[in-house]
Amino acid sequence: MSDQPRRPRKPYRRPQKDPVRILAFEALRAVDERDAYANLVLPPLLRKAREKEGPEKFDARDAALATELVYGTLRRQGTYDAIIADCVDRPLREVDPPVLDVLSLGVHQLLGTRIPSHAAVSASVELARVVLGDGRAKFVNAVLRKVARDDLDGWLERVAPPYDEDPEDHLAVVHSHPRWVVSALWDSLGGGRTGIEELLAADNERPEVTLVARPGRATREELLDEDAAVPGRWSPYAVRLSEGGEPGAVEAVREGRAGVQDEGSQLVALALANAPLDGPDRRWLDGCAGPGGKAALLGALAAERGAFLLASEKQPHRAGLVARALDGNPGPYQVIAADGTRPAWRPGSFDRVLVDVPCTGLGALRRRPEARWRRRPEDLEGFAPLQRGLLSSALEAVRVGGVVAYATCSPHLAETRAVVADVLKQHPGTELFDARPLLPGVPDLGEGPDIQLWPHLHGTDAMYLALVRRTS
Repeated sequence: MSDQPRRPRKPYRRPQKDPVRILAFEALRAVDERDAYANLVLPPLLRKAREKEGPEKFDARDAALATELVYGTLRRQGTYDAIIADCVDRPLREVDPPVLDVLSLGVHQLLGTRIPSHAAVSASVELARVVLGDGRAKFVNAVLRKVARDDLDGWLERVAPPYDEDPEDHLAVVHSHPRWVVSALWDSLGGGRTGIEELLAADNERPEVTLVARPGRATREELLDEDAAVPGRWSPYAVRLSEGGEPGAVEAVREGRAGVQDEGSQLVALALANAPLDGPDRRWLDGCAGPGGKAALLGALAAERGAFLLASEKQPHRAGLVARALDGNPGPYQVIAADGTRPAWRPGSFDRVLVDVPCTGLGALRRRPEARWRRRPEDLEGFAPLQRGLLSSALEAVRVGGVVAYATCSPHLAETRAVVADVLKQHPGTELFDARPLLPGVPDLGEGPDIQLWPHLHGTDAMYLALVRRTS
């Protein structure tokens, strides 16, 4: 038995709970475990934290930091995964997902924020002690100390393949998009390196909150009286809230007279409403109306002309959201739960028809950054029959001389031009016409006749729009 005196054990120290980082971790776990979306998970978590009493009660700075940690980590997940993989001695798939979430949060603080390195590592290790235990906290500490040895640019030089050797994989790692998404977006742009890098960078920027003043119910001037509000760029009904602006604090939003709506969505509704018609203009249809943003704007525009809007949505719970959005509309309207591919209306019943079809959502990656990691190329095949069926039904629903707007929040060519081209071949009595003059003042709309909006060019979601007239 050794005569050496035993070294005294360090007294056990309870881990320090950090409510902001614990909430961010809980949000990431919900996104991973339940396939939830951060924009749906985070608000109720923040609301609950604001309602607490004592040291765990959130203020505005806490909420802003939690939001940045969640969205920043999700947007940069691909880049951070590549960096973490370089710092661990096992394949990344063998790292437990909760451990990987803590590591990713730590890497984002180190490489994507102004939080000092020592504070980022310390806070992440304390989070690991609380949610993972002391053993795995040591692993987190070791990995993050390796990450802290370099900045983001230095890490990208190490983990991203050179552009000249593999441009798509280089862009995928540097801009944190799956390779197949990079390839698809590049095809849709049809341009050189500058355009694709600007688009991918824009996907990783925090989007502004944009409001819509619903005509006849609110005015843009009323919304501009709010703090931190500035006019939209393109839509006459749009108002942008600068960083920190809270839509729920706006009276017109609380009352349903205004709503949160990307300016690209507003432009789609305006283009359809302003498209020239042959004949009467009395009956409008929104054939895929959920959750109701475009329907509410179309309903208000229809009311100004004395037109009736039928808003149809297949899912009953989403039809309920549409009804809520249209509640108080000044003109005649009706909301129904119906399948747009099995019409509940007679052919040729409408003068204007909108189908904003379900899609991969690749045009809204700024708002739903986790979608880029969930989508797969095979998802396109799943959406294709529905998209074609909805456009075909819309063309049958519109009368001769009427107009159909085909819209989707994806720039993928398989969901945009390919759908329109295929369906129009099956409907010879139709013609695609130039939508660009219907968005005066909006630049960079392409060669036409359809329109593709872009985050890096227009500050909107990547909405696609084609306008089709029924000729016979």
